[in-house]
Amino acid sequence: MFIEPSLSNRRQTEKKGQIEVICGSMFSGKTEELIRRLTRAKLARLKVEIFKPSIDRRYHESDVVSHNENSIRSTPVQFAGDILLLSGDCDVVGIDETQFFDEEIVRVVQLLANQGKRVILAGLDMDFEGKPFEPMPRLMAIAEYVTKVHAICMKCGDLAAFSLRLSSAKEKVVLGEKDSYEARCRKCFLEDKR
Repeated sequence: MFIEPSLSNRRQTEKKGQIEVICGSMFSGKTEELIRRLTRAKLARLKVEIFKPSIDRRYHESDVVSHNENSIRSTPVQFAGDILLLSGDCDVVGIDETQFFDEEIVRVVQLLANQGKRVILAGLDMDFEGKPFEPMPRLMAIAEYVTKVHAICMKCGDLAAFSLRLSSAKEKVVLGEKDSYEARCRKCFLEDKR
């Protein structure tokens, strides 16, 4: 004899999608936190897929690697739409360096969450000029959870939320590390920009 599950029991077994954004400046631990959350999801035996923009080859051709050299396997993609094609039947989707994707990433992330997937994103919330780094502000607006992590100002030791570019390059996207950027608190960032 078949007994139909009650509505409350059906709701408990349905996948609930959600969007989590981890944001902050360079050297704040965004990727470290992303790797931590994805590793925990894997330990819970969830199917996890991880993506990063193909232009980011600073540490490794394909893996997501933190400044502390922790890493996790990922798939580099050129376009945000590729994530939809490659995420398949996974439970959790991780995306690093999300600020390097175009506006299409907002639609992709919403579609993934609407499919019942947990989507965890990491990226810079501000560019080298201290301005919002699109598409991150739009992603933060639609997320259920936003975690802002902070670095330590490399000049005074206070909490840092800004990324100071050390070169005179004016392009919005200049890939670099400690030789190209330093974390700054607001006061030191404004002083050094003058």
